[in-house]
Order: sequence, then structure tokens, then C-alpha cells
Amino acid sequence: MADNIRQGMHGCSREDQYVYPTDPVIRERLEWFQDQKLALMMHFGIYSNIGIVESWALSDEDAVWSRGFNDWEPDPEVFKKQYVDLYKSFNPICIRPEVWADIAARNGFKYLIFTTKHHDGFCMFDSKYTDYKVTSPDCPFHTHKHANIVKDVFDAFRDRGLGIAAYFSKPDWHCPWYWAEGMDKPVAYSRNPTYTPSEHPEIWEKFVEFTHNQIMELIEDYGRIDILWLDGGQVGPQNGQDIRLSEVVARARKIQPWLITADRTIGGENENYITPEQSVPTGPIHVPWESCIIVGGGFSYSFDPHFKSPRELVHLLIDVVCRGGNLALNLAPQPNGRLPAEGVRMLDGMGDWLRPNGEAIYGTRMAEPNESGRVAFTKKGNIHYALVRQPEGEPLQKQLLIPWPGSCSKLTLLDLEANMSFKRTDDGLVVDSPNILVGSNPIAPVFRIEP
Repeated sequence: MADNIRQGMHGCSREDQYVYPTDPVIRERLEWFQDQKLALMMHFGIYSNIGIVESWALSDEDAVWSRGFNDWEPDPEVFKKQYVDLYKSFNPICIRPEVWADIAARNGFKYLIFTTKHHDGFCMFDSKYTDYKVTSPDCPFHTHKHANIVKDVFDAFRDRGLGIAAYFSKPDWHCPWYWAEGMDKPVAYSRNPTYTPSEHPEIWEKFVEFTHNQIMELIEDYGRIDILWLDGGQVGPQNGQDIRLSEVVARARKIQPWLITADRTIGGENENYITPEQSVPTGPIHVPWESCIIVGGGFSYSFDPHFKSPRELVHLLIDVVCRGGNLALNLAPQPNGRLPAEGVRMLDGMGDWLRPNGEAIYGTRMAEPNESGRVAFTKKGNIHYALVRQPEGEPLQKQLLIPWPGSCSKLTLLDLEANMSFKRTDDGLVVDSPNILVGSNPIAPVFRIEP
């Protein structure tokens, strides 16, 4: 596993805090969600222009970790003005949403998570409620045929049968009713409002209305949305920032009753699944969950990124799926709108493995046991699968131990659809490796176990 993937539960609520939805439609949709297993996540916005971290450098509270890249402007106020004005040069003229969708479809992704708006408030859709958007006359991209990026991207991915998750930031640091001028704290002092909402309810109510309006725009005007992926965990009742989310979710579900909501880190009825960030739980989680992890660089585009290899990506996917989760792999577009070629090659390598072996991934659930050493297990009905995470540089031996304690009448190697000879021992199934694979270094051989 790559060094920058942490084992743990950073960025999510605990399993024991999970609130099961009472709506049978949402419970059914969560079964759909758990079948999908693999999402393509894409952070794209004005921050992509210069390859910096998305939004966070605007917040003085987050300056220490988020402004380390800034070696050109010592004055933080000048720098923040430069960041805000990046929309005046945002012009990804090489964007081809259909190519993004083709890359995702051919490599086994089942749904998209796309940034409609990050914390900086810049909208990648044609919002009626702000001029800080990709279709603004001040943004040079506004004349492009794909100017309404969210609409065209969502349409392209839907056309290829992929689900849609709309990433939406609850905090909005451009909104005059969140970082309000002339209040208790200066603008950009922290990631929170510049005032206490309970002390200024009239301002907070304007922000709540603004947020509801933008969410409903996405629901009403941008086609079928499967998941509303809500970021910005400081915005919630626990911090005195109640945006009455249940109210707007109820409105949204009158139009799209299948809508899953991922109100990240908040808990309660609107966190329909939990979302570890840049981390993989050390063991099984028995509620719906999804890890979001970068393919390389950062969540937003960064120059000279190092990308995970196909082997790392496949092993990461196996880690997540055998512990009961989905994997959202983030690959950020370049400033010109293309996906980085090296990152795409890594996804292609993962896709090459998924085509013959996806049966052991999609539509599966956790097995018992779910893993033992380098071997992970999944199941689909009474069929089980053994996925062997083969280390880099270690050749496959003539015999392979699959520590499966259950019954097995037939064992099949998925990649070759070959029946395998094996013998039962106290430690599991000892399998004779196919001669064609002995001495090679496959990413992860997968075996179908029939009882």
C-alpha cells in the first residue's frame, strides 16, 4: 500500500454512530451503491490553473499546511486576491467530457463524483444565485461549447451508464453571508463564518436560503443525480451551523426520490454512508462506506505528480472491497481540461485487471473470513472469491495456499477460466499454479470458489 494511504478512519463518522435510513427506497439504493464498488472522483476548479490545493489556502486557519507551495507572494492578502481572481483566467479549452467518460467506462468505474462547487465558492455550473461561476462573462471559458461543465460532464457519464454523485461544498467562502464583511472576525480568519449564526440569524438565514437554492438547482436542472456528496464537515448543527439539511433533502427527494446523501462526518439521518479520506479502515465496516483516495499528486491537479501503479490501485481496491467498502479514486484534470496521460495509463492497467476479474469485485459483499494475510475474500450468494495480492517482484510459485476454511467442490482461475486442481489441508486449499503463470508476477490472481 502506498505510503500516503493511512490505515484508520480519518474523515468519517464511526460505524457505531451510523443511522440506518428508514425510507425503503433509500435502503434499496444503498444496496445499489454497495454493488458499484468503484468511483472516479474529479476535483476541478480555478485552483487547477496553477496546480495548488483546492480552496484551503484562502483560510488563515489552514495557512500553515495549505500555503507551503506559495513561493511567489509573501503578502497573504495579495495572495488570496490572486486566488479569487483565478476565475478570470480559467479556460480549459481542451476539455472533452465524452473522453473522460470513455476512460472511466473502459476501466471499470461505475459512478462519478464531480466537484460542482468547492469551499472557495466558484461554481462549475451555471448557478442563478452567484456571478462567481464558470459561465460568468469574466471567465474566458464562458463562450466555450462546454461552458456549463457540470451539465456536460454529467450528461456524458450518464450516456455511458455511469451513476452521478454531485460533490457540493456546504461552506461557501465567496458568499457574502458566510464570510460576511464587518463582523466579529475578519474575512478568511478561519474556515467558519465570520459571525456566530445564533447571534445574527438574519444573515445566517440568507446563507441557508442561498445553499438550499443551489442544491435545488442541481436537483432540478442537471438530470438524474444518484448521490449528493456534501463536503465541509464544520457546517452542521454540532457547530452551531445548522443549514436545515433535512429540509432541503426532503424537497430534493420529492423530485429525485432515489437520492442518497453523504453528509460527510456529521452523522445522523443524512450521512447515508461514511467516507474515510485518504485512508483505508484496518478491518471490516458493516455499514455502507467509501474511501476517497488520490491516484497521484493531490485531490486537485499538481505539477509533476507521482501516480500509483496499476498493482497499487488493484491492491487498494481489493483492500477496500474485502472490508465492505467502495473505492473513489481521484484523478484531477489538468488546467487545459485533459486528464494527465500517465494517470490514465495507470487506470488502464487497473482496467486490464478488472475486465477478467471484476466478477470478484462488483456486486459482492464481505465474506467470512474477509482476508487472511495477502489473500482477500469476497462473496456473491454462495459463491466466494479468493483474491491474492501478489507483491511487486515476487514470482508466483508452483503451489499457492488459499487459506479458505469453507467447502470447495470447484476452483476456477478467473483470468483463464481454468479449472484448478487443489487439495484440502488443515491450512486451506493448496492449488497447483498454471504453468503459464509460474515464475511470473501477476498483480492479483483471482479464484472462484464453488461450494
